[in-house]
Amino acid sequence: MAHHTGAILQRDGKTFAVVTRVPGGIVTPEALETIAVVARTYKVPMVKLTSGQRFMLIGIPEKDLASIYKDLGTLAEKETAPCVKYVQACLGTEVCTYGVQDSMEIGRELGRRYHGASFPAKLKFGVSGCLRCCGESYVRDIGLVGTTKGWTVIFGGNSGRRPSMGTVIAQDLSRDDALDLVHRLLEYYQKNAKPKERTARFLERIGFKQLKSELLTLLPYIPLEDVR
Repeated sequence: MAHHTGAILQRDGKTFAVVTRVPGGIVTPEALETIAVVARTYKVPMVKLTSGQRFMLIGIPEKDLASIYKDLGTLAEKETAPCVKYVQACLGTEVCTYGVQDSMEIGRELGRRYHGASFPAKLKFGVSGCLRCCGESYVRDIGLVGTTKGWTVIFGGNSGRRPSMGTVIAQDLSRDDALDLVHRLLEYYQKNAKPKERTARFLERIGFKQLKSELLTLLPYIPLEDVR
């Protein structure tokens, strides 16, 4: 259960956790210093890195929440609607020996484009710069995987209570075409999904044939023979 500040009630029913906003898992020294100061000042019992590459400050009494949010500033910006929870991105060509596409750059761009946007349900992105798929792209609502030929775009993955492998929508796309496809998939999802319906359940309900006929066949960068 979430507090009105956005904090998450913990198992003990008394304390809360505050999750920071760290797009793409990239954190500056200044942001680290801010988190450290807050953790020391309020004697936060635990600071943990989440699977979504964010920091979680755990064990906070309710009386400290307002002050902690104020001190964290934009690092703890409140999520006010079903929205993009995080963009998980691997190191890609910026750092990793195996990277063949710039996953960090496209991850940052996705974070900028969809931060604050409202969706029928929460969304998670996974961006991987090679086929090793360290961004866990196949189990995210929107997944991108880089290959030597371009980007593969995946839709409808989920790693929750009903795990689902995402469906490959298109392969070998340029950066711009991949971003355009992501936008069109999300736009279609916004218009046609039920409230609280995650992308995996949405795709199960409507079926791939409907997505193909109403959207994919209209996109010039997806060859018709490649649309299943």
